[in-house]
Amino acid sequence: MSRFKVLNHSADVPVNSIGKTTRLSPPLVRDLLSWFRAECPDVLHTHNAPVLQYGITAERLARVPVNVNSYHGENRNWDPPMDSLRQLDNIAPFWQALEGDSTSPIQQYIWNESCCATLPLDGELHFVVVKTGSQTGAIAPLVRAKGVLGRLEHLGVKTLREPTDLVFSDPVALKNLADVLVKSGSPLFLDRIPADSPTVAAIQEAYHGRGLVLLRRAQPYPRILLHQGWRKPESQLNSGRRSDLRRAVRNAEKIGPLSYQVLSPTPTQLGPILEEALEVEAANWKGSEGTAITFDKLRGQFYRHYAAAASAAGILRLCFLRVGSKAVAMQFALECARGFWLLKIGYREEFARCSPGMLLIAETVRYAASRGLLSYEFLGNAEDWTRVWTQDEIQSVTIRAYPFQLRGVAALAADAFQAVLRRFEETVKRKKK
Repeated sequence: MSRFKVLNHSADVPVNSIGKTTRLSPPLVRDLLSWFRAECPDVLHTHNAPVLQYGITAERLARVPVNVNSYHGENRNWDPPMDSLRQLDNIAPFWQALEGDSTSPIQQYIWNESCCATLPLDGELHFVVVKTGSQTGAIAPLVRAKGVLGRLEHLGVKTLREPTDLVFSDPVALKNLADVLVKSGSPLFLDRIPADSPTVAAIQEAYHGRGLVLLRRAQPYPRILLHQGWRKPESQLNSGRRSDLRRAVRNAEKIGPLSYQVLSPTPTQLGPILEEALEVEAANWKGSEGTAITFDKLRGQFYRHYAAAASAAGILRLCFLRVGSKAVAMQFALECARGFWLLKIGYREEFARCSPGMLLIAETVRYAASRGLLSYEFLGNAEDWTRVWTQDEIQSVTIRAYPFQLRGVAALAADAFQAVLRRFEETVKRKKK
């Protein structure tokens, strides 16, 4: 095969150069197919299009068991390069094929596409895709942080702080993905992974003897496991809380009649409904502190983009409590994966004595239970107000994995030094007090 030329033998591993074209080349696919059949590889690992285009064609014909493709693209501001978004589009059908009934919206393609399109990632996009079949495999949506250590971090979690996980169809695909990650030689940082997720064990197994894995507790997040009793949510509360809800209703009805809406706007209907919801979300301390979506340029652009995508997918739910015709509480929520997922809430400060946020939660819990959904997911962090509704909190962990390679060991040393420095600074502050 004259097209292949051995360049060198690094650690007894032959490195070959092939003629690459920008379009699908039948002669190149033929030569790759012959090479795959001769070498019988277990894994094909490609980087970016168009390499994926002709590599995967030959791989499928040769029936290579596992295909891995890493997508790379710079995104350091709010104007992501078009090649990065095109690469993401290339894997969209496969990603969506992996989204089962148990996949949270934070793991879904449209959430991650919104991250790529709007967030300043301050690093290089690095999607690792493992295919074990046409609709089976795993995906790690990562960002390679700037700097010599090249730490791999979960896309969007640092900014949005929502719990998430790797995307996988089955344990075998997850194991293959974990093996690829440890072989990359890069330190890995995954935050807010469910403590009982198979990802934790898969990473630990992959790095066993090949690296060090540190687990730390992260913030838990609350949920309600729904059953028929939640069709009357007040019946699930203690007598004091039931009394509080009745009092809140009476206080609100003194101002005007109450009505509730759970809206699923189409993309053409979305604009004014979303703006009304965001206006209510900002009409309290969030607005005065600048944390409401309307005033948060960083996250605001993300949530507007994501709202449009979720609306097109039919999963967006914008919920309102109205006193008379005035919207006094809102929810930015999702209905998918057999659950009701609460992303943003807000209320008008002048109606605080009516507890509008609690009244709207009661109504949307009723809605979710009546729809036959399995859970009401608060997301975010467990707080005093969520514990009014549930004591069920999903524990989460931070995974720090350091392969026994140059970058991994260097990152471990750097992180250890930073930990010692923080403890020293905290000790000094305590002594000053």
